[in-house]
Amino acid sequence: MERRNTTQEYPHPFIYQLKLTTAQRIRGVVLGVVLFPIRLTLAALCFLIMGLIARLRLAGLSSEERLKPARGLRRWLPQLCVRLLSRGVFLALGFLRIKIKGRQAGVAEAPVLAVAPHSGFLDMLVLPCTDLATVVSRSENTSLPVIGALLEFNQAVLVNRKDPESRKKCVSQITERLTSDGYWPQMLMFPEGTTTNGRALIKFKPGAFLAGVPVQPVLLHYPNKLDTVRWTWKGTSWLQCLWHTTSQFYINTTIEFLPVYTPSQEEKEDPNLYADNVQKLMAKGLGIPATNYVMEGRFPVKHVGGLSLPLESPAKETLKMLHHASLSTSEVHTVLSSMIDSCQIDQDKMISVDQLQQQLELSDKETAANIYSLFSKDDTVDLRLICLSVSAVSGLCSVEELLATAFRLYDSDGDGILTAVELAGLMGALVGRPQFNTAQIYSELTSRGQSNKEMLLSLLTEEPTYQELVTEYLQPEGAEHEASSHTTANGKDSNHNGTMQNGNMVANKKED
Repeated sequence: MERRNTTQEYPHPFIYQLKLTTAQRIRGVVLGVVLFPIRLTLAALCFLIMGLIARLRLAGLSSEERLKPARGLRRWLPQLCVRLLSRGVFLALGFLRIKIKGRQAGVAEAPVLAVAPHSGFLDMLVLPCTDLATVVSRSENTSLPVIGALLEFNQAVLVNRKDPESRKKCVSQITERLTSDGYWPQMLMFPEGTTTNGRALIKFKPGAFLAGVPVQPVLLHYPNKLDTVRWTWKGTSWLQCLWHTTSQFYINTTIEFLPVYTPSQEEKEDPNLYADNVQKLMAKGLGIPATNYVMEGRFPVKHVGGLSLPLESPAKETLKMLHHASLSTSEVHTVLSSMIDSCQIDQDKMISVDQLQQQLELSDKETAANIYSLFSKDDTVDLRLICLSVSAVSGLCSVEELLATAFRLYDSDGDGILTAVELAGLMGALVGRPQFNTAQIYSELTSRGQSNKEMLLSLLTEEPTYQELVTEYLQPEGAEHEASSHTTANGKDSNHNGTMQNGNMVANKKED
């Protein structure tokens, strides 16, 4: 069984950078110049033919007929052709050795296959090895050449992640298919929901587990000297991944089917518990940690007490950029104070990149745009997210003063008491990320009395669950280490020493 040293060489699983020696680089260039164009041409040819055949499956059917699974000749003949061609695509790319361990369960035994870890787009090689199981895909992908035809052929469940109604419909369709007693084909899902470097399993999304039906865990191994298939949030690009992969003589792959996991009654009633238990089982099989990390709103976070804490603090990175732009600490404090005043005066807190540049008094728009991208990928960003989170790490004010300012900005009726929605906004502003699951902290806060700033300060500083937030996100750069040492000295180690502990495994984690 493949085992990895759980000591992490990266701060978190969303970063991967292929490291090559000089000899490996030279070898890659020499082989790549020859193999890359040949392999890409052969793969593209198979891909195009596959797209043409894929259209035949549902050709001539009405919209109502397309909502039913393909049967008879429409199913098995295109299925055979596309399966062979899809295997041909990966053979052309260099995946010459694919080893199958275990047995794939039938749809009656396990309506869904849960595959992990998800390393990149090349993981799709698992599809021809699982009889082209049905997948879930973003609806935007249907407009892509060939990809759209293949999704139609696959009769994939489509979802627009930005549309709440589309997400609800997706959940309904998945549940309907998984509980159809074999009427629909087996489904295949990557429960991590995004790609990682394979050094840890991130928190599984509950989609594959909502129906409460048995799942078959499937492990993907790439036992190669060079790990070229990873394509993550940061690091090696998809093009570099493709180049380095096709520049090898061959790629070894092992697809390991674990025994079917049948949920208990408790797991059927709690999809998150079901997902967590399967995650731990698969992590144990891979020899890597099971973590509470997740990609949320296109940013990596970890879940702590219902809060989503960014793995890379946007506030600390902003502070570095401002100093790099030649702003002194006193100038940064002046700008932040001005931004806070602006938030208290203006009704509209949402700003654009140009407005942020003016607020920060930057002559360089590129710096403003880079700071903006740390907090939002949309057209506007809440100014409070920036000014409060950066104020915390810049040393502008103490935690008590920061909470007092935050209450003034979020307590809409000025009664000193926060509603659940206002608390969610305030907590998001403190860490620089919007918060969507603050029911736990709100419940804990109100159980102590009123949801005022005194009670919130008491909860954050006294409850071990939230001490990490105070020491890592609400303290100036460097102060968190002192706070952590102080906490440990008092016998309350809150796991701020770079150790990542989740489930039944522990892995060392670099400091960001």
